[in-house]
Amino acid sequence: MKHLLPSFFNRDTVTVAKELLGKVISVNGCKARIVETEAYGKDPASHAFTRTERSALMFDTYGHVYVYLIYGMYYCINFTTEKVGEPGAVLIRAVEPLNQIEELKKRRKTDNLTNLCSGPGKLCSALGIDKTHNGLKLGKEVKVFDDGFVVGKIGTSSRIGIKDALELQWRFFLEGNEWVSKVK
Repeated sequence: MKHLLPSFFNRDTVTVAKELLGKVISVNGCKARIVETEAYGKDPASHAFTRTERSALMFDTYGHVYVYLIYGMYYCINFTTEKVGEPGAVLIRAVEPLNQIEELKKRRKTDNLTNLCSGPGKLCSALGIDKTHNGLKLGKEVKVFDDGFVVGKIGTSSRIGIKDALELQWRFFLEGNEWVSKVK
């Protein structure tokens, strides 16, 4: 497996979001294939719409981990993108577990395999991702690899769980993959 270089993330966020599909994330000894992403730039649905202490990471870095808490209980993992000064991050929405399935089940307290990592909060819980990962440079505690997986058809839609910028078709997923989050 080949590590993704920082230059992979120093590009247009939408492009990176599409090209992360099929790549492998490795955290806490767990490996999982990325099957769903969302792109965020300086749009009304993004933390970077207004620069804040929290969103500064999206402006000041690329190839770093951006973790935040939603609803006061679920962590979400993103990878920062774009040139320094231009905000961007890709939310990892769903992954397909590749190893340590029993550990993931234990962390998530479920035996339902396709429910383990089929959403951003679920995958963070299963992989043991929390606020301590925020700001880390990709490549040590959190790694992303290209293992040569051939991506099939990529589906697109508006992003999930937002009220603004619904016209942006910035959610990307592997069509037909059973690990993709369930949209109601």
